[in-house]
Amino acid sequence: MQITRHATAKNPPEWFTGKVWLDPVAAPSTPGQQANAAIVRFAPSARTAWHSHPGGQTLHILEGVALVQSRGGAVSEVSAGNTVLCPPGEEHWHGAAPHSFMSHLAVWDTLPGQPSAIWGDHVIDSEYAAR
Repeated sequence: MQITRHATAKNPPEWFTGKVWLDPVAAPSTPGQQANAAIVRFAPSARTAWHSHPGGQTLHILEGVALVQSRGGAVSEVSAGNTVLCPPGEEHWHGAAPHSFMSHLAVWDTLPGQPSAIWGDHVIDSEYAAR
């Protein structure tokens, strides 16, 4: 058994808009291991930039109300207990609704020789509000 104590980190501003806190849960620690997980907490209206994951991503909403969107798709509202599956390579964003804090468990695989995420432009206010 191994116990790891992590400090909560503030958002990297190149990846997020608004106040976001990251708590790592799992990261590859042995060769061949691919699973990553983090609990991410968003203040109201905070959100990721557009991004994709070569290995895909699963988001499980733990509390609050989230907004999610795939590039070219509609903005969807999801609540605590809902799970969002983002297939490998799908460009998307996710964040908190305007009047709700939100936290989710994010799980993704890192593929050999690939970055864990490919980050794009920030989601502008008109994209965020396009519900």
